Amino acid sequence: MTLGSFVRKRKYLFWSTKNYDGLSKEAVVEGILNYGDMNDVRELISLLGIQVVAKIFHEQTNRPRINYRPEVKNYFQLYFQKYA
Repeated sequence: MTLGSFVRKRKYLFWSTKNYDGLSKEAVVEGILNYGDMNDVRELISLLGIQVVAKIFHEQTNRPRINYRPEVKNYFQLYFQKYA
């Protein structure tokens, strides 16, 4: 499965674009972690690998401006600290 086909199955999470193949890994990780359910997160991790997803998440949350909701950021900080 490619990243584009993964996103195409979840169009409702990426409503602001029709260019599903053009989305970066960073945009997909942010969209899935923020708005997807745990099945989406599991599929994303199986597609990209937990280390890659955790690295992208940590890079995104160490910037001055963060797009993650506070409860999502807290949950995935704990999740990746335990499993990645």
